[in-house]
Amino acid sequence: MIKGKFVTAFIAAAGMGKRMNLGINKQFLTIDDVPILAHTIKKIEASSYIDFIILIIKHSDINYLGEIISKYKIYKDYKIVYGGKERQDSIYQGLLNMPKKTDIVLTHDGARPFVSVEKIDEAIEKVFVTGAAALANRAKDTIKVSYNGTTVDYTPNRDFLWQVQTPQVFLSDILLKAYDQAYRERYYGTDDCSLVEKTNRKILLIDNSYKNIKITTREDLIFARAILNRS
Repeated sequence: MIKGKFVTAFIAAAGMGKRMNLGINKQFLTIDDVPILAHTIKKIEASSYIDFIILIIKHSDINYLGEIISKYKIYKDYKIVYGGKERQDSIYQGLLNMPKKTDIVLTHDGARPFVSVEKIDEAIEKVFVTGAAALANRAKDTIKVSYNGTTVDYTPNRDFLWQVQTPQVFLSDILLKAYDQAYRERYYGTDDCSLVEKTNRKILLIDNSYKNIKITTREDLIFARAILNRS
């Protein structure tokens, strides 16, 4: 808890991992012989603010998750929820299944195992500023916008560009309102912040380490092992 508020963390691990093309969901691949998802769960569980964990997975991955829980244990209260077609659908299932006393919701990608506990706590602490907060990096590369996917239409000012990560943290009523509006108006966002933005809520950005990568491709596994070896 924080300030008497009950905190529920969602770990989104229902993705297909198509870009890996390895025949197994990316969260269950290993780094240093430990599944990526196990690394992630331990980081989330280490936050003293988090009271409850919801693990969102594909139904077909229940045996993989069972092996992780059996070997690595989860000491906080938790619940397993089966995800939907898109990430947004999966998080919504989490919202429908979270404890009714939840005041604060934290959403995190199962394939981001290198987030620090300190930054998890900072994101939770700062949610009270605007009701919504997210870890992010300033863009290092020059970004080009191309409407046709072939030629450049314009170059936005890099000083104003951020690469948003997870965790993303919200007061629960704010996130529920955003999801209800999204389904009512039939739109999908690429992350939870994009839905909350649609309700005209400001998102507080928290500058974070570039090590908080999302493992999506085979090349990311190489970077992940390098990060772990240097930790």
